[in-house]
Amino acid sequence: MGAGREDFDEILRLVRPGARVLDVGCGEGELLERLVAEKGVDGQGLEISQAGVSACLAKGLAVVQGDGDRDLDHFPTKAFDYAILSKTLQQMRNPRHVLTEMLRIADQAIVSVPNFGHWRMRASLMTRGRMPETRALPDPWWATDNIHLCTLADFNDLCGELDLRIDACAALTTGKPARPINPRGALENWRSETALFLLSRR
Repeated sequence: MGAGREDFDEILRLVRPGARVLDVGCGEGELLERLVAEKGVDGQGLEISQAGVSACLAKGLAVVQGDGDRDLDHFPTKAFDYAILSKTLQQMRNPRHVLTEMLRIADQAIVSVPNFGHWRMRASLMTRGRMPETRALPDPWWATDNIHLCTLADFNDLCGELDLRIDACAALTTGKPARPINPRGALENWRSETALFLLSRR
């Protein structure tokens, strides 16, 4: 969905070698496999679908079946250096709780979210009067898994409410390398198709 997997490249850049990593919603383990192979991490995945779990196990990855909305609560405090949630926060029933739990069980969280404030979204709503279908959000409204879409400004506000520090942020666009940004810049709420955040507690 959107931005190819440029987010994976940026996540690989952010994660330090040998770190303890939890990949929440790891799917079939593509990111986790790269983290293990390229950064030598002590990695674990959490995935809700049995098909995803089976695919991860077939690759020799450590994974447990579970729901990020509920099962993060069962992980010990500070068990990981990084908790990663790639383009999945908008599919969670309780994003506030998920972010809070990620930064309880890990020192830092890496989260990427599609930006509903991107100019293509705004233009589509204004000209068509319908829910946008773009590179970052390609599915029609009735088929999408997304239930909590937000803009860059909305996500910044949530980080403030939860007293989270934004240690780094990058904008992601299909086919282009990550671009470091100031996520609170008004222009970026128009320009950024997807944004990836490195977060920690204040």
